[in-house]
Amino acid sequence: MSLYRDEGVVLRTQKLGEADRIVTLLTRDHGRVRAVAKGVRKTTSRIGARLEPFGHVDIQFYEGRSLDGVTQVETLASYGASLCTDYTAWTAGQAMLETAERLTPEEREPSVQQYLLLVGGLRALVSGEHDAGLVLDAYLVRSLSVAGWAPSFDACARCGIPGPHASFHVPSGGALCADDRVPGSASPAPETFDLLGALLSGDWALADSSSPRARREASGLVAAYLSWQLERGLRSLPLVERS
Repeated sequence: MSLYRDEGVVLRTQKLGEADRIVTLLTRDHGRVRAVAKGVRKTTSRIGARLEPFGHVDIQFYEGRSLDGVTQVETLASYGASLCTDYTAWTAGQAMLETAERLTPEEREPSVQQYLLLVGGLRALVSGEHDAGLVLDAYLVRSLSVAGWAPSFDACARCGIPGPHASFHVPSGGALCADDRVPGSASPAPETFDLLGALLSGDWALADSSSPRARREASGLVAAYLSWQLERGLRSLPLVERS
């Protein structure tokens, strides 16, 4: 039996049979992994509570024919225990888990940057240092960038002329200059472009001082851009409560 060990975040679980679960994790070195955890739904299981969504674990697998199996689990952090007391942070975290799964479509394909972004995003949610909606939007734009779909918030997405510009067009990839503006483009406030750029670059001083209007516009543009790239929206995103 071939064994391998990794650390990962539990994204989702599914019931299997009477006592087992299929656990989906985003791991550091092996990308997205689906594995069978046998007996974890029994009340006597010692590892069942460690394999819940938001769990950050050190885990050992054995290679199986169709699905790998779980043999050992050690908890590194239990983000769910902290997030469950805050509805806004909990729903933002659910959207992050779903995004991480959707942006790693190939199993066992290493994606270290996506893993590090997810762990960093969950830690930021738990710390409460920044607004949960801002943390979520920052995670979404950065994860899209890592996946190869970086939106443009300054230079024109078509001709590359430096901004600032007054239009944003989701199918075109972001900001558009006056010459390249197309019908259906949004016209966000200049502050909204500044906020989007700050979320992408990690300028939290600017992001935290942004106005409610800029945050509303920014979250709407991020959600639209994410849905366009994924070809359908996230199920969890409409449940996120924005402050």
